[in-house]
Amino acid sequence: MEEKTAPDTLAVVMTTVGSEADAHRLAHTLVAERYVACAQVLPPITSYYRWQGSLQREAEFLLLLKLPSTAYPRLEQRLRELHPYQEPEILALPAAQVSATYLAWAREQVG
Repeated sequence: MEEKTAPDTLAVVMTTVGSEADAHRLAHTLVAERYVACAQVLPPITSYYRWQGSLQREAEFLLLLKLPSTAYPRLEQRLRELHPYQEPEILALPAAQVSATYLAWAREQVG
């Protein structure tokens, strides 16, 4: 049976960190090292989650990272190396639609 691979499209990856400094450090590093085409740092959000058996409520900064979907495995590995959390949230969503010119630009940025 022939295996089909999904066509390369844009992925939007989300991760959170506990400080603005960490958010900007990750954003700068991932763009500078060409792991992502674009990184956006969103203002503090409030996250609720369980960690080691207790309910947590934390202010965090959300990063939105854009890259060609085929580059995701490489990004995940690097993000795990750089991320300050023991178990970081790393969620990748495929873009349902993206302009051809933006996707072409994103492909050129990621190496």
